[in-house]
Formats: sequence, C-alpha cells, structure tokens
Amino acid sequence: MQVLYPRCAGLDVHKDTIVACIRIAAEGKVSTEVRTFAATTAGLCALAEWLVENGVTHVAMEATGIYWKPVWHILSDYPLEVILANAAHVKNVPGRKTDVNDATWLAELLAHGLIRASFVPPREVAELRTLLRTRKQLVREHASHVQRVQKTLEDANIKLTSAISDIMGKSGRAMIEAMIAGESDPHKLAALADRRVQAPRAKLVEALTGRVGAQHRFLLRLHLRQIDAIDDAISEIDAEVEAHLGPFREAVKLLDTIDGVDVLAAEVILSEIGLDMTRFPTDGHLLSWGCICPRNDESAGKRRSTRIRKGARWLKATLIQCARAAVRMQGRYLSALYRRIRARRGDKKAILAVAAAILTAAYHMLKTGTPYRDLGPRHFEPAKRNALARNLLKRLQGLGFTVDIKETAAAQPG
Repeated sequence: MQVLYPRCAGLDVHKDTIVACIRIAAEGKVSTEVRTFAATTAGLCALAEWLVENGVTHVAMEATGIYWKPVWHILSDYPLEVILANAAHVKNVPGRKTDVNDATWLAELLAHGLIRASFVPPREVAELRTLLRTRKQLVREHASHVQRVQKTLEDANIKLTSAISDIMGKSGRAMIEAMIAGESDPHKLAALADRRVQAPRAKLVEALTGRVGAQHRFLLRLHLRQIDAIDDAISEIDAEVEAHLGPFREAVKLLDTIDGVDVLAAEVILSEIGLDMTRFPTDGHLLSWGCICPRNDESAGKRRSTRIRKGARWLKATLIQCARAAVRMQGRYLSALYRRIRARRGDKKAILAVAAAILTAAYHMLKTGTPYRDLGPRHFEPAKRNALARNLLKRLQGLGFTVDIKETAAAQPG
C-alpha cells in the first residue's frame, strides 16, 4: 500500500498521559519509536518538540472526550498537521488493545492516508459553541427545577398547573412566593392572579386548596433560588455571546430570515457549522455531517434501515425546534412541505425533512450570501397536478376510453 506520509505519528490520548508513536519510512524500511508524555502543558510542549525534532509532518489522534482539546491547541502552534479522527472509524482488531498498540495503529493508518479528519471549528467558532452549549444545558436545568416545583405543589395537592399554563409567570410566581411566606388561604392566593389569567376565580380557589407544610415551603424556596440563579447565569451568557458575536453578526441576520429560525437559533446553527461552507462540497455533505439524512445501510441489494444516524445532537435539536416553529407558519413553503410529506410518511419524517430543508437553505445562504426567498405554498402544485392527471388518464384508459388531453389557459397554475 502506498505511503502518503513517510514521517507521521499517532497519539493515544488519556487524562494524565499521552502515548506517542513516531513512524518513519525511509529507504524501504519502517522504524517506530514510542514515548509517553505527561498531559500537562510542559509535557505537551515536550511532545511537540520531540515530534518536530524527528521531522514529523502529520499527527493523528482520537477524539476522546475533552482530553484531545489541549493537545490540539498546543500542537497547532507548531509546524505540524494535526488530524482528529473519529474513534469509531479507526478501531483496531479486538483483543489487541494496549496504549502502545493504539498509538502504533493510528500512526500506521495515517501513514497510508486511511484516516478521515473530523471537522474542528476555528477558535472563535469553538468559543461561541462552548457558550451556547452551556446555555442550552442551563435551560435544561431550569426546566428540571420548574418540574421539581410542580412536583412539590402536587405533593401538597396544589393543582396550580391545571389552572395556569406557566407557573413561573407573574401570577404563578406571586402565588408560590406567598405560599413560601406562609399564606394558605386559597381566596387570598387566588386574588394574586393577574387580570389576564383566563381561569375563573372559582377554579383558581379550588386549585389552590391544599395542604402546604413546612417541608413544601422549604423545597419551594430552594427551587426558586436555583431558578433565579440559573436565570442570572443565562443572562450573563447572553451578554458574553453578544460581546463575541462580531464576526457572526451579519450571518446571524441572514439566517434569521429563514422561517422558524430566530436570532438564538441562528447563533446556535453558526456555532455548530461555522461560517466557511467550502469545507462541505455540497449541501448533502453538510446534511450527512449533521446526521439529518437517512443512513446508508444496504446488504444484498436490500435497504435494511433508513433511520438517521446518531450524532450532532446540539445542531439536530435546534433544527427540529426550528422546524416545529416553521410548520406553524401558514401559507409558506416549509409548512406546505411538512403537510405534503406528513400525508405519506408521518409526522416525524415530515419534521425531519423540514429540518433538512432549513439546513440546506442555511448552507446556500452562507455560501453565496443570498437572502432567504420563500418558494410559496403552491411550489408543489405543478408536480401534484401532473401526477393526478396521469393517474386519471390511466383509469380512463383502463375503462376502455381513448382520451386526448389539452390544457386550458385558465387551468394553468398561476
């Protein structure tokens, strides 16, 4: 097999140590040398200097949790081509796994060009990605604490969620804080409801009649403090994102014009795929990288599965949320696409198709700088109309009729 990189190295990355194997092919002979370095900054600098001294040009390592990032950042400062490999793509023969064998195997694969590099975003994109992923985690924690508040209220037989849709809104928050302060009269609690609450006063009184004990008040106070702290943290992250949004501001405005995509969703999409679309040859490559298209699973000429692959969970979740928002916008292309596919394939696949359409639009908009242009709800009518005409023609011919079809000007789609 042809050797593409005669001087390369493979790294087996761990929390505290890095096992490095240098592979040098010269004059028809292959020599290897293995060393172990500490994962500290000094150890990584020593590793980089050792690689450069031996004339190594390319280095490969697996994406192991968070531990690969410091190695990547330090080695990138040296004249080395660093390649990050998906661990699932470079598995060795089972039963032969050691740290030395793993590093040697990576060097062997890299020498023959058998490692496909994973996408590593530029530093500014990675920083934005970290902030927005942390924000998403905090939003989930916020939702968890709200559910714990609901659980505590139910334990006290307070049916507030049956009368008010958002218990963390103005009215619900005022009632819960009054309960924490010791108020137990349901009539006084119901009087705290805002005038915009649609539930009748009698229903509120009935829902607020329960047995709130000292333990319930303690738990409610605890969860409200956690919710407030998380809200403050989310506000700080939003301010930090705004401060780092300079290179992405125009792209965010561009993606914000897509149906179902707001400013926050546009920021998340950009933090996941970046600004440079040249790394994806086509929009299909981006859909495949984002795990938003059917997998290839074929054997003996039969398609065994069309399920989407696991992966890109941060991007995929945002796209699905945007798709859910887009299909509620009537008289638009994406809602027409959803209804068309849902009739044949069901809700889940229809939503996935809309999410893929949003990502496809984002790809071309970022690549060409073209604003979003809605195709309209009647985009599919010509194909549907022609298919209906063919079906009707076949039925008439099956009944023994000879039909000559002529299209009138009034029937043409406008």
